[in-house]
Amino acid sequence: MSEALTLLLLLIDSTVRLATPLVLAAFAGLYCERAGVVDVGLEGKMLAGAFAAAAAAYATGSPWLGLLAAVGAGIALALLHGFACVTHAGNQVVSGMAINILVAGLAPTLAYAWFRQGGQTPLLPASARLPGVHLPVPLLDDLNVLIWLTAAVVAFTAWMLHRTRFGLRLRAVGENPAAVDSAGLSVARLRYQALLVTGALTGMAGAYLSIAHGAGFVRDMSAGKGYLALAALVFGKWRPWPTLGACLLFAFTDAVQVRLQGVALPLIGTIPVQFIQALPYVLTVLLLAGFVGRAVAPKASGVPYLKER
Repeated sequence: MSEALTLLLLLIDSTVRLATPLVLAAFAGLYCERAGVVDVGLEGKMLAGAFAAAAAAYATGSPWLGLLAAVGAGIALALLHGFACVTHAGNQVVSGMAINILVAGLAPTLAYAWFRQGGQTPLLPASARLPGVHLPVPLLDDLNVLIWLTAAVVAFTAWMLHRTRFGLRLRAVGENPAAVDSAGLSVARLRYQALLVTGALTGMAGAYLSIAHGAGFVRDMSAGKGYLALAALVFGKWRPWPTLGACLLFAFTDAVQVRLQGVALPLIGTIPVQFIQALPYVLTVLLLAGFVGRAVAPKASGVPYLKER
């Protein structure tokens, strides 16, 4: 196998692994925003899921209980967001940012109080981490179980949105909640159902970071991935397959920057590491600057629904 082909295969493998939390978080945002609820708190829910997964996996020795704890943490924060924004018609952006700030401070504080290791959890043994799925196929061998689950989430969501009654109602409540209400359906219930899915998927994304791709929780380990997921969702125009493509593009850039660190390029030389690490975020800004004006969000997204009496 040539060196170039080997490098390409390694980049593809890294892209798939790095894209997994982005895809989960972006599709979490897709569910709630299609239902008319803006959630900039994806970052905080991911971080909460990462901490809950690592703490539970370390305490019990079971990665599956860690995953369950992560999903529970994500759902709890999603319900908090719904209570503020759906039940009480609060500002959705403010609520999401409050969740991000809350978790950014609370997670390392709890980690320090419980484990006394500087705001992080102890290193997890292999038995407390989610396993890979072994297949005798190049690039597919030893992919983590959450990667396969993410692929299933993408396929199911693309089918569900356009082929099921729930998908039709989800899209309708994000476009015209008054019409949904007049049809005898509960707008609040549909939005809460979407938020439950959002919480579960962000919890899974956090669990991937700490007990699948990583081996424990560290401060700010989500590193802006929740915001990148929101950018991918906007770039994908709130549609499943384009959103997946945007996540893969961001992950590919991230994989490339890891490979380019310390490498001397022809006619350029060695590029400073700080510049290389900024590539995914620079790409995000450029893409949003060029395409966000053409992206049309669901009409009721971010608008609280107040039922007329």
